[in-house]
Amino acid sequence: MDARTITAKERMAIPRQEMPAQDPQVRIGNFNEVNLGLTPEQARQEALRCIQCKDPVCIAGCPVNIKIDQFIKLIAEGDFMGAVRKIKEDNVLPSICGRVCPQEDQCEKVCVIGKKHEPVAIGNLERFVGDYERMSGQKIDPKIAPPTGRTVAVVGSGPASLSCANDLAQFGHKVVVFEALHELGGVLMYGIPEFRLPKEIVREELDGLRRMGIEFRTDVVVGRTITVDELMEEEGFDAVFIGVGAGLPWFMGIPGENLVGVLAANEFLTRVNLMKAYDFPNSSDTPVFDCKGKSVAVFGGGNTAMDAVRTAKRLGAEHAYIVYRRSEKEMPARQEEIHNALQEGVEFLLLTIPLEFIGNEQAWLTGVKCQKMELGEPDDSGRRRPVAVPGSEYVLPIDMAIISIGNGSNPLIRQTTPDIEVSKKETIVVDINTMQTSKENVYAGGDIVTGGATVILAMGAGRTAAAAINEKLAGKAKSFEEW
Repeated sequence: MDARTITAKERMAIPRQEMPAQDPQVRIGNFNEVNLGLTPEQARQEALRCIQCKDPVCIAGCPVNIKIDQFIKLIAEGDFMGAVRKIKEDNVLPSICGRVCPQEDQCEKVCVIGKKHEPVAIGNLERFVGDYERMSGQKIDPKIAPPTGRTVAVVGSGPASLSCANDLAQFGHKVVVFEALHELGGVLMYGIPEFRLPKEIVREELDGLRRMGIEFRTDVVVGRTITVDELMEEEGFDAVFIGVGAGLPWFMGIPGENLVGVLAANEFLTRVNLMKAYDFPNSSDTPVFDCKGKSVAVFGGGNTAMDAVRTAKRLGAEHAYIVYRRSEKEMPARQEEIHNALQEGVEFLLLTIPLEFIGNEQAWLTGVKCQKMELGEPDDSGRRRPVAVPGSEYVLPIDMAIISIGNGSNPLIRQTTPDIEVSKKETIVVDINTMQTSKENVYAGGDIVTGGATVILAMGAGRTAAAAINEKLAGKAKSFEEW
């Protein structure tokens, strides 16, 4: 079909293109990526489904305001590199966002086609564009404004920080990113498994930021190695953006959480992802508890819980449980991740809460005492509140427990920068219009402000902060198209 002559009726008759994927019984034995990506022909067919609305509401549904209609039109016309160029005007991490963003709750949720048919697969097309650039060997980098002579320190190298650093570099400012760990990427590297986001993709998209002149310094713990005040007063940075995420795990506060075999999802995933514990002892000297033939229970119902339980399955767990106090309908995880977990043999113990972890004389975990729940009236979140069913307690034998109920903010910044205001939950307080904190020329965004959220929301906060920083340092911000 010709993208220039196809009618709206013909577009809507095209079925949504299904992305190829590994067979579930094959993929539970490896850490290779589950979804395999659209072919060029599939991408063109999917792009032809877009009716090119006069008012593309999908753009407003995207936290970073990608020009969705325009990059999809270029795909439909077969101009894949043009689509790369267009999408990179707003997002330099398309291969990452196309894989991990919850498009079904954002841009695709408001897609006009979705009112009567399946919405256009915007996320799959975004992924295709990023992957096409990488596989073609061509590199398209954003335009860079003339140097302003101003310097900005960006603390952390997760999604909010990378988005902020990218925009600041395009505005012509010198940007230095400080990362506490030995490898860059933040939660993209340590928190999301290889089978959902291959680490080589993160590294390649980081290389694009290096080509823009952004400097990265690893093994620098801001708040210990150097403070925010020292960055400004001694190192001479004109502004600081804090995007350190929310990496302090919450526990449930029930008896037995100190037993050997009980750990946070953060620790489990960091060991497996960043330290390659899945290949112990071949290429890693960092082990995890042996899951092979064991029973592993993950407590929680979000995307991190799904990542952890699917990782345990790949490490050989005979039983990999999700224990969640509400029903599947109330789970905050993406439907795609729940579907994949069920396909891979994960066992869901819903409407269930843990009461106590049980161990042996050597303090090793052997089981968890649980209680069944039923749903009552909605709580403040709008979800129905779980209520205990009397007399429904039972013991589930398990060898390993992974806690995935959320995270709080790391206290280092707060402890060493007391003039930055924090909330009762110890997240940094900002002006949501500029992301500026209570400290002059210090901005913050992402999970350190909102608590645990999504990659794309963090990136949106980073872009908001970058525009405000630029306006403060170099006068009113120009749009990229004006250069």
